[in-house]
Amino acid sequence: MIEPLLIKTVRVDYANPVHAAALVDLLDSYARDPAGGGEPLSGFARAHLVSQLAARPFIFSVMAFEGDVPVGLINAIEGFSTFACRPLVNVHDVVVLPDYRGRGIAAQMFAAVEMIAVERGACKLTLEVLSGNLTARGLYEKLGFDDYRLDPAMGHAQFMHKWLD
Repeated sequence: MIEPLLIKTVRVDYANPVHAAALVDLLDSYARDPAGGGEPLSGFARAHLVSQLAARPFIFSVMAFEGDVPVGLINAIEGFSTFACRPLVNVHDVVVLPDYRGRGIAAQMFAAVEMIAVERGACKLTLEVLSGNLTARGLYEKLGFDDYRLDPAMGHAQFMHKWLD
């Protein structure tokens, strides 16, 4: 049986050296995971990520701690819904360290993100998930996320990207 954890969820203070180091380490853990691409963060990203996040007031992060141990992270980016004429919040990264998965930590962090989104007047949360990440998709559906669609005859939205030089 997995012991229940006492998890504290906090909004990341990018100026706090403990939060800053934990954010980089947690995101690096995610980057190294197959769901994150399987490659470590670049030296550039490790050196500049926190200052670049802090420079953008439309970005916020939530972190989960078990005692003093950082075990989870969500990075979220405020966007704008033109149809609703209100902000929206895109959940960009979701990280829970492998030894802590399946214990409700992600759901606890999502609750904190949702509270911040509501405070910002957001109309919705959005996120992307890889089609093969069935565990994450199951959690997101349990939390109320669904495929985005306007008219079912038009199908659901697909996330696409194009790298720029």
